[in-house]
Amino acid sequence: MSILSRHAKNSEPLTPVERKAITGLASIYGFRMLGLFLVLPVFALYAEKLDGATPLLIGLAVGMYGLTQAILQIPFGLLSDRIGRKPVILAGLLLFAIGSVIAALAEDIWLILIGRAVQGSGAIAAAVMALAADLTRDSKRTRAMATIGMTIGAAFAVSLMAGPYLDQLIGISGIFWMTAVFAVLGMLVIWLVVPTPEKQPVHREAQTVPEAFSRILQNTELLRLDWGIFSLHLILTAMFLSVPLLLRDLGLPQAEHSLLYLVVLGISVVIMVPFIILAEKKGKIKAVFSGGIAAIALASLLLFSAGTSWLLAAAFLTLFFTGFNLLESLLPSLVSKTAPVDAKGTAMGVYSTGQFLGGFLGGLIGGLVHQYLGYEWVFAACLVIALLWLMVALTMKHPGQYSSRVIDLEGLSEQKISGLSVKLQSLKGVVEAVVIPTEEVVYLKVDRKQFNENELEILLVGSN
Repeated sequence: MSILSRHAKNSEPLTPVERKAITGLASIYGFRMLGLFLVLPVFALYAEKLDGATPLLIGLAVGMYGLTQAILQIPFGLLSDRIGRKPVILAGLLLFAIGSVIAALAEDIWLILIGRAVQGSGAIAAAVMALAADLTRDSKRTRAMATIGMTIGAAFAVSLMAGPYLDQLIGISGIFWMTAVFAVLGMLVIWLVVPTPEKQPVHREAQTVPEAFSRILQNTELLRLDWGIFSLHLILTAMFLSVPLLLRDLGLPQAEHSLLYLVVLGISVVIMVPFIILAEKKGKIKAVFSGGIAAIALASLLLFSAGTSWLLAAAFLTLFFTGFNLLESLLPSLVSKTAPVDAKGTAMGVYSTGQFLGGFLGGLIGGLVHQYLGYEWVFAACLVIALLWLMVALTMKHPGQYSSRVIDLEGLSEQKISGLSVKLQSLKGVVEAVVIPTEEVVYLKVDRKQFNENELEILLVGSN
């Protein structure tokens, strides 16, 4: 098969194996994120009644999963390179189920803390992404990653809307039992539905490569983005130590919190969409990105002074979630555009570690502020973090409108492969071209405005 015909597979439909892989892995990811997020909108209210609970311990219980997740997700991904993806994913889901059962049986805050830590120790994100890469063609990999990634946002939205309702129906203990069931379902899906790959080649665009760490950690533009996702999830976790208490104290019954979150999230998504178009299609990413941070800062300030009306609080939450959803969408795209083309998976691994650390420190800082100053001051702390983030974001370079290509060079002689990098770099619109002869693959970063696919295909045919 020629390189041209392989490259032309972009227009082909997904194979049955790819459909099973994407659907199965997305569902596993979704089950797990639901299990982590469902307690977020209700735990602050519930935990007040637990033996030994203090605001600090409540905050730690909410964010503790982030610490173990941050510590273990890259090592688990590397372990999956050695022993296989499925054993690591199954072990991670088993740990998640055990942590959920521990939390479900808890009668004091300390056992909840242990349960949440064990939940987070089932750190399977990197292994799931690597397995998705193993089971999809280069031309379909971006679609697979995007589908799996979208389950995070969907799980978060469902959790906010369903959490308060489920708390009224089955209680927090019931929610933890439900997440244990989700984990078991995930184990059945990985065992019975998701295919087993015949081989595990290196996918530098999707998995962590140890030798790339130094380049990623020395890239100041990527570090700015890592600080961004760290700050975003710190603010989110800290915020939800206070928002449920604020809504309750402003007179909104807990049974109605689900409806409020439904309306708030729905409106925020509608408002967000034009800004996403402005950022991605019109090249205004930096301005929109900075505006999203400013929206979170302003929402934090307004929530700090929400007054006596839960309707006002709902309006301020709409502003917060507009900024949050906007930034949650833009940040992975910015990492993809900024990362070295042959180390994108490593960059995303470091980025995800920052995200989970942010969740942990959000619980810790929010709990400390609540304990010593009162829960309303948590919003002031979020304001400070957002302003610090905005200062960092304003120094970022304006990102180009880049996209990536991965081209299979199987069957091409070593001589032709060795000379391909210079030829590719000479094409108009090619920003970066990295040929990995030992893996028979080339990674391209291209400027979408200038790049011509036909010129690439002509070059590849000539090299074949």
